[in-house]
Amino acid sequence: MSFSSTPFPALIFFLVSLASHSLANAATNNKPKYQLSVDFYAKSCPQLDQLIASVTSQQFKEAPISGPATIRLFFHDCFVEGCDGSVLISSKPGSRELAEKDAEDNKELAMEAFESIKKAKTLVESKCPGIVSCADILAIAARDFVHLVGGPYYRVKKEGGTEKYQWRREYNPIFLAQNATVDELLKLFNSKGLTIEDMVILSGAHTIGFAHCKHFVSRLYDYKGTKQPDPSIDPRLLKALKMSCPHYGGNTDIVAPFDVTTPFLFDNAYYGNLEAKMGLLATDQALFLDPRTKGLVQTMAKDKQKFFQAFALAMDKMGSIGVKRGKRHGEKRKDCSIHLG
Repeated sequence: MSFSSTPFPALIFFLVSLASHSLANAATNNKPKYQLSVDFYAKSCPQLDQLIASVTSQQFKEAPISGPATIRLFFHDCFVEGCDGSVLISSKPGSRELAEKDAEDNKELAMEAFESIKKAKTLVESKCPGIVSCADILAIAARDFVHLVGGPYYRVKKEGGTEKYQWRREYNPIFLAQNATVDELLKLFNSKGLTIEDMVILSGAHTIGFAHCKHFVSRLYDYKGTKQPDPSIDPRLLKALKMSCPHYGGNTDIVAPFDVTTPFLFDNAYYGNLEAKMGLLATDQALFLDPRTKGLVQTMAKDKQKFFQAFALAMDKMGSIGVKRGKRHGEKRKDCSIHLG
């Protein structure tokens, strides 16, 4: 899933092509070894949520793109070996190896998201030095932005853990599946300990944000090699998208909203759009076309509060992936962009 005025998320391109060994070891690797707690910093940094909120609210006023961009950043972090803040680390100057942040898969992540976390970390360090992990700051900031764009406010469980330094991967699985099947998406989510219900609910993050033409242009002109448009697109939407996104060239910087009805509001309109054949990505529309997920799409389309409740629970579950503790597993950084090793 990919969010932002560049594509999100964003929440999200739920993208696929996991290495076979990752799938084989997923059940073991994704079992939480530590209990997370909403009160982890209650004594060591009791004002943590308020400190981060002061930054996110100001960022949202100055650069609204920070909202969907940071939510997307959280997804990208969690789908590579867990929510460990590794996506925030920049490559070392002069190094021949790229950090995860600079991998090809993450080049569309908006700088406003990184800036939001940098500002929040700086403020938190000034009040609670050496205590709060970058991973926890990212999770809290993502929650704040969900709420600032109209979504639910939920309590974030903190890990109080350390961050891991990741060298560049051949791919980020959340980025590669704009043409994935529901079966492929299920394999990805299951490998992270997430269910088919979690997949549908987290896909609802596409209620905000935008995607570049390259992520859906094949649906407009040559769906699955047929030389024809995807028959599951509403003709009106197809016409509008073709006007913005030519088949070849001229569309590099053009974006379209995931949610064509309320693109700047976090609500449940995304699901209603799927019912109306107005999903932007093939992976979005597939959730309504597949009988295993269609019923849940319809349920979420009817009840915004039920979606909000389910989304909060799914974000909590995703945020628990890959908790790391102690120096053996990682590091705790004062600057989220700099690897200490």
